[in-house]
Amino acid sequence: MNPETDFSIRTFLGGHDKNLTYLVTCNRTGTQVLVDAAIGIDGISDFIRTEPIAILITHGHSDHIEYLSEYIAKFPEITILGHPELGLMERNHNFKKIEDNQGFIIGELNFTGIHTPGHYFDSICYQLPPVLFTGDTMFVGRTGRVKGKKSDIRDLYDSVYNKILKMSGNTRIYPGHDYGERSTITLHKNIEHSPLLRAKDLDDFNKRMDDYEKNRKVGS
Repeated sequence: MNPETDFSIRTFLGGHDKNLTYLVTCNRTGTQVLVDAAIGIDGISDFIRTEPIAILITHGHSDHIEYLSEYIAKFPEITILGHPELGLMERNHNFKKIEDNQGFIIGELNFTGIHTPGHYFDSICYQLPPVLFTGDTMFVGRTGRVKGKKSDIRDLYDSVYNKILKMSGNTRIYPGHDYGERSTITLHKNIEHSPLLRAKDLDDFNKRMDDYEKNRKVGS
């Protein structure tokens, strides 16, 4: 299969803070899957061909699951995939836990869920070569922040430097917010673009994060 033609991705912008929800369509089977539920169903319904098979949850922050109940009500058989500790989902009979590096198939598309704690303890990136849905672990121009509860800068460093940045530089990221100059970028270009992705070690990453926070503009 040719990854350039296997699937299409439609991006929807909205939510609380330039949130992004993605609708992925398998071009061979017509099967569709959503990444996050940050946008109301009315905003994407014109592009849903059949009942989506699943919603992939990147992490449990409220802005990424804001409209989850709306989708479940509209599509009662939809499967919700997320981190094993995504406690909110455990009450839903359609919830399936994704373990670290677990592969799963939707339509004829081969996804892999990669645990990437740091911004939040239950963060998962979903790899669908040659793309990676990064949630709030990595944005265009920077990593996620570690200012909230259950966030950890050591975990974030490990997730970014020992997992994501080990991937091919041609991997194209699709983040959970539109904070950059564009909505998507390759890892290679993002490293060139972001000082936070060029740290020598954890101490250097800490210093770069401190510099970023001191100079951060609201909404970026």
